[in-house]
Amino acid sequence: MRVIVFGAGAVGGVIGAKLFQHGHDVTFIARGDNYAAIAARGIRLETPAEIVTLPIPAVDDPAKLLIGASDLVILTVKSQDSMQALHHLALVAPSTTAIVCGQNGVENERVALRWFRDVYGMCVMLPATHLEPGVVQVNSSPMSGLLDVGRWPTGSDARINELASMLSASSFDSLVREDIARWKWGKLLMNLGNAVEAVCGYTARSGVLSQLATHEGEAVLRAANIDYVRHDEDSQRRGQLLNYGPIGGAERGGGSTWQSMSRATGTVETDFLTGEIVMQGRLFGVATPVNELLQTLANQLAAERRAPGALTQDEVLAMLDAR
Repeated sequence: MRVIVFGAGAVGGVIGAKLFQHGHDVTFIARGDNYAAIAARGIRLETPAEIVTLPIPAVDDPAKLLIGASDLVILTVKSQDSMQALHHLALVAPSTTAIVCGQNGVENERVALRWFRDVYGMCVMLPATHLEPGVVQVNSSPMSGLLDVGRWPTGSDARINELASMLSASSFDSLVREDIARWKWGKLLMNLGNAVEAVCGYTARSGVLSQLATHEGEAVLRAANIDYVRHDEDSQRRGQLLNYGPIGGAERGGGSTWQSMSRATGTVETDFLTGEIVMQGRLFGVATPVNELLQTLANQLAAERRAPGALTQDEVLAMLDAR
């Protein structure tokens, strides 16, 4: 089974690199400077244990690949780019192509089902970083991360079992989940801290703003009758499997939204994380002032190409009080 990784950033780059490193057939679909770097030199994978450059084939457009029903696509573009990516993919790939959404949030699978029959969710627990074209890092070794998978929104099949086996043999721990949507809703609650990192810096993630945003999110999901994995179950799943270490003497910085801000991309995925809670709150009559403000600020700062941490927690809390 060929694996096509659509999006060679932090998550996609590490997953593709590790699968390739362990003998699997991998092709990247990348874009811009990142594509140019991978096409010219291969992808550079940095871990606490090694630094390697891998000659993984890459294209900058799915139309440059002959995609068949036996191929599996792992979609790892940011959620704000999913619609365009899937539209381009659907122009050249059969509707029976398997699509695995290895992204934060729960909207990507919904979008993919508009074009593809077999859609799967992947709950990503992976300390990966991408700040430089053609270079990805993962700060856990020898196990790189936890990548649980399942049909969306429920179920499993032979194809997803095969992918889980491939991942588990390639430095990941991957379980097939019959209730993968429940795991991704739980991860979404954790990702509410992403906007805090973007606005106030990664050291603020464990502070009061994240706690307030999470409490709002939990209230929204209760009102919407959406089941999600709680903190204790998530902690039990993680256990002691990941062994964090520095790379080149440096510890990992922030998560995916923090990295987008650091690269000054101009956009962030906040509308599909924090914004999902805001939308559900509006649908079910639950106020979400903290998440609404964080969504607005993250988008404004990203559009202005400001670095993460442009505001302090106290400044954001004062804005909340003034509303």
